[in-house]
Amino acid sequence: MQKITEEPSLYRHLEKMSVGEMLQNINREDAKVAQAVAQAIPEITALVEKIIVRMKEGGRLFYIGAGTSGRLGILDASECPPTYGVPADWVIGIIAGGDTAIRKAVEFAEDSTTQAWEDLNKYFVNTQDVVIGIAASGTTPYVVHGLKCCQEKGILTGGITCNPGAPVSEYADHPIEVVVGPEFVTGSTRMKAGTAQKLVLNMISTSVMIGLGRVLDNKMVDMQLSNKKLVDRGTKIIKNAVGGTYEEARSLLENHGSVRKAIAAAQRSGTGEKHPS
Repeated sequence: MQKITEEPSLYRHLEKMSVGEMLQNINREDAKVAQAVAQAIPEITALVEKIIVRMKEGGRLFYIGAGTSGRLGILDASECPPTYGVPADWVIGIIAGGDTAIRKAVEFAEDSTTQAWEDLNKYFVNTQDVVIGIAASGTTPYVVHGLKCCQEKGILTGGITCNPGAPVSEYADHPIEVVVGPEFVTGSTRMKAGTAQKLVLNMISTSVMIGLGRVLDNKMVDMQLSNKKLVDRGTKIIKNAVGGTYEEARSLLENHGSVRKAIAAAQRSGTGEKHPS
C-alpha cells in the first residue's frame, strides 16, 4: 500500500528556516487540504445520506479512532449536543485507550485488534447504527478491525483516511480518502491529515444535523443556552424571526426555554412577523 502520509516532506532543513519561512510553507501546504477534501465530496455525500436515513429511524453515529484521529472524532461528537440540542448518545466518539487517551498517549492502544469492537459493544451497537473509522494512515489496527467486525455484523461503516487503497477503506462501505500529500514535518499527520479529517467531520455532522431538522433556515434554533453569549445570540435570532424589541425577544426565550419553541409560540399567537433570515 502506498503510504503518502509517511512520504518525506517536500521541504528540507526545517531547522534552518526563519519563523516567517516556516509559517509561509506550512500555510502553503495547508492550502492544499480544502482542494483534496473537495475531491471526496461525492463519497461524503453518499455516506451522509445513509446516516440521515438511519438516524431518522433511531440509529446512532459512532466515530472510532486512535491518537489525533480519535480526539477529532470525540471533539466532533461532543459539540453536537450544545450546538444542535441533541441527546449525548446520538453521536458518540470512541478513542483507543479510553478517556485517558484524550489528553495523554496510551502505549500500544491503537495496536489492539479486539478493543474497538469491545468498546462499541459497551453501547450495544447494532444494525441501525453507523460506525465511521478515522485513521490518517488507514492502517491503524484498532480502527481496521473495528470496522471489520462491524461489517461482519451487518453494521454500516464509513472510513476517513488520507492514504489511497488503505485497509480502513477495504472495510468501509463508504470509504472517504482525502489525499493531502506529505506533511510539512515528515509523518506528522496531526497537521494536514488532521485538518482534512476535521473538515470532513464538520461536513458530516453539520449536514446530518441539518438533515435531521436541527437547523431552521441557517440558525442553530436548538442550541443549548449555556452561557450569556448564547443567550444573547438566541435572543437576536428570535427578534429577527418574529420582530419586536430585544427585550420582548428575551422574554420569549426565558418563557419557552429554547429558540425554536419561542419562535413557534410567537408565530402561533400571531406576533411573528417574518421568517428567520
